Amino acid sequence: MHKRIKMPGKIHRDYDNSSANTFLCARFYVLNIGNFPYFCLMKKILVTYNMFRKGFAELESRYEVVFPTGNRDFTYEEVMDRVQDFDALCPMFDFPVDRALIDRATGLRLIANYAVGYNNIDVAYALEKGLTVANTPGPTTAPTANIALALLLDTARRVTECDRKLRAYGTEMKIGVLENLGTRVTGATLGIIGMGRIGKALCKRACACGMDVIYHNRRQLDLNEETKIGAMYVTMDELLEQSDFVSVNAPYTADTHHIISREELKKMKRTAILINTSRGPLVDEKALVEALQTGEIHGAGLDVFEFGDHPSPELLEMDNVVLTPHIGTQTVYSRVEMAKAVSNNVIGFFEGDRPVSRVLHP
Repeated sequence: MHKRIKMPGKIHRDYDNSSANTFLCARFYVLNIGNFPYFCLMKKILVTYNMFRKGFAELESRYEVVFPTGNRDFTYEEVMDRVQDFDALCPMFDFPVDRALIDRATGLRLIANYAVGYNNIDVAYALEKGLTVANTPGPTTAPTANIALALLLDTARRVTECDRKLRAYGTEMKIGVLENLGTRVTGATLGIIGMGRIGKALCKRACACGMDVIYHNRRQLDLNEETKIGAMYVTMDELLEQSDFVSVNAPYTADTHHIISREELKKMKRTAILINTSRGPLVDEKALVEALQTGEIHGAGLDVFEFGDHPSPELLEMDNVVLTPHIGTQTVYSRVEMAKAVSNNVIGFFEGDRPVSRVLHP
């Protein structure tokens, strides 16, 4: 027998009361066991950012989901004011989830980050307080590897530099067989620092371009995987000394802060190009500016910056530097898929019906 239950709110569902099932109705779960419906309060989910709702469709069909209104994100203060009423918090990668907020969130069980990185969260404290922290590595892998390769090719072949000059000088731009010479890519050596998902995806793309790939990682991959992806493990010093391109793809932690500093830059080839699509503070930006100014290295392609959303002013004046404003995952498809990944983490955590991408340690 089918019945329709209607309650205040937008959500109601048809259900069959002849079998055990669970469905949603306004702010309640209706758990139907035999002929007896049981009403349970719906989980409350706080999303700190505005995003395409398409990616959150399933989440909204199951729980009470609160988004900021208008074309803006919630402020830290707004989240602090209301977070204690929620079961799960879904922050953006640049939203700080610190000890004060975690202490305030007395009913919180899950922090589902909209990012592969999680340096915006005090993970150690969250885990200590019994919370689960989740991230979204799957949908971010390909687009981030793509932007890393794009920066590498652009910087090597001076694409945006030549574009700017053509627009600025028109027919006055010098064009000739010895003008606007770039750096070779095919046959060059790429050194990848951090051979996780994104590092491996970049390795695949670099090999397709005919590059030789070496890498350094906390742990060496097994020989079968190295052979499969076509990369050779080396020490950090060997990577810096041998690479024509160095790509930073490690996660940002206390241990990887300034993993590229003045000392590392001095070990690189004077013809080398540095690529960073991970997190800005992995690179000592002041030391990088000096290395570029003095010709210690040849160029840089940066999607992230040490001191926030904008690069050091000196970098803006350099033709041998290509800059993008943290657009590694900035495609409509990627944004929707990341929202789906956040939703899957939340649903999987509360329902146990799908995997959850858990962050197990800081």
